[in-house]
Amino acid sequence: MASISTYGKKGDLRRIHYAAADGSRQTVYLGKISQKGAEPIKAHVEEILNSKMGQYPIPQRTAQWIADLTPGLAAKLAKVGLIPKPQRRALTTLGPFLDEYQARRIDVKPATKVVWGQVIRNLKDHFGGDRAMADISEGDAEDFKLYLIGKKLAPTTVSKRLQFARAFFRAATKRKLIDENPFLDVTAKATLPDGEDHFVTQDEADAIMAVCDPTWRTIFGLARWGGLRCPSEVLSLQWQGVDWDRGRILVQSPKTECHGKGSRLIPMFPELRPILEEAWQLAPEGAVYVVGGGYRETSLTPNGWINVNLRSQFNRILKRAGLEPWARLWKSVRGTRETELERSFPLHVVTRWMGNTPKIAQKHYLQVTPEDFDRAAGRCAHRNARDAQIATRRDDAGSGGKRQEKSKALGHQGLTLSPAVSCGYVQDDEMETIGFEPTTPALQKRCSPN
Repeated sequence: MASISTYGKKGDLRRIHYAAADGSRQTVYLGKISQKGAEPIKAHVEEILNSKMGQYPIPQRTAQWIADLTPGLAAKLAKVGLIPKPQRRALTTLGPFLDEYQARRIDVKPATKVVWGQVIRNLKDHFGGDRAMADISEGDAEDFKLYLIGKKLAPTTVSKRLQFARAFFRAATKRKLIDENPFLDVTAKATLPDGEDHFVTQDEADAIMAVCDPTWRTIFGLARWGGLRCPSEVLSLQWQGVDWDRGRILVQSPKTECHGKGSRLIPMFPELRPILEEAWQLAPEGAVYVVGGGYRETSLTPNGWINVNLRSQFNRILKRAGLEPWARLWKSVRGTRETELERSFPLHVVTRWMGNTPKIAQKHYLQVTPEDFDRAAGRCAHRNARDAQIATRRDDAGSGGKRQEKSKALGHQGLTLSPAVSCGYVQDDEMETIGFEPTTPALQKRCSPN
C-alpha cells in the first residue's frame, strides 16, 4: 500500500511512498499540494501497483486519469516506473505565453501593461524567450530574484516585479500549462532606504508657493494640502466637483477606479480654499478642469498618466525656492499631508479622504517627522526642569533651620516635610489617618487605628 508524508521547511510539500514489485522503496514527490488533493493520486497509484502485481489491466477510471495527467505529474510517475514515459508534446514557451497573456488582459489599464512590459523583458532576458515554462524550477525563480537585485533595482521594485512574475506563472498553472508555480514562495521585502521620504514643512511649502505662478500654486496646493495624487487626481479635478457652500471637493481617482473607487469626497481644507478661489478667478470662461495650462493633455497618454514634465518643472521650482529636491517628489508631498491629518483625525477617516487603506498609509505614507522628535524632547525637557525645581526646593529647605521652621509652621496640620522625588511627591508617614476634614464620631471610630 502507498502512504503520504510531508516534507519541506513549512511541511506543506507532500510525497507518496510505496513498495515496488521488486521490493524497492519508491517515492513520488508531489510538491505543494493539500492532503485532500494528494489522496486521489495515492488511490490511483495503488490501483496501478495492484494491476502490476496481479497482472491485470488497469481499471478504466485510473486509465482515464493517466491519460489526462499534466506533463509534470506524468513525468514524475514515469520516472519511478509506474507508467510508461509519456510522448514529448509541444511545451509552452515563456516568450509567447507572456506576450499572449499581456495582450489578452483587456481588464487592466494601459499604464499597468507598461509596467508589466518591464517585468516581461526581465524574464525574457534572464530565461530566454524560448525557455519551456515547465522547465523553470523554484531554484531558477530564486536566481531570477538575484538577477533583479544585481541590476541595482530598489527593494520595492524587486518586490513588485516578483509579484508580477508570480501572477504570470499563476495564470499558467490555472490553464494547466505547468503543474506548479515556481515563484510561489519567492518574495522580497519592499523596504524603503532611510531618507527616502521627505516631510514638506510649512516653511518649505510657503517658500515653494512664493515662487510659483498661479497654475503651479494650484498644482502644488492640491497635492500638499488636499493630499491628491499627482498628476492623475490633480489634473482630473473638475470645477463641477467643487462645492463651495458645503465645503466639499469631489476627487476623481483614475488609479483606483478599477477597484470600484473612482471618486471620493474630501473636505475643502482651510488651506485649500484661497488657492481654489484664486484659480477660479483666473479660470477662462467654460473651464472644465481646475488646473489648466495644457498639463492634462501632455500628462495623459495612451499608456496612462505620466508626470515626467511635472517632475522636471517641480525640481526647477524647488531650486528657485532655495530647496534641495528630494526623492519621490509627489509621494512625499502627499505623505506629508496624510501625516498631518493623522495627528488630528482617526486613521480610518484620514484614509477615506486620502483614498488608501490604513495598511497602505502606515507602510508607505505616514512619516516620523522632526516635530515628533521635538515634541518628545520638549516633554522630557519640561520634566527635567520640574525635577530640577523640586531638587532646588529640597536643597533650600535642607536639614537645618529653614526646614525646622517650615516643619513648625505645618505641624498644626499634622504634616511634615519629606524628601522629594523626581516627577512626583511623597506623603509623609506621619500624616494623621483622619486627614484634614473635621470628623464625625462614626468616621473617627472607623478611622481609628484601634
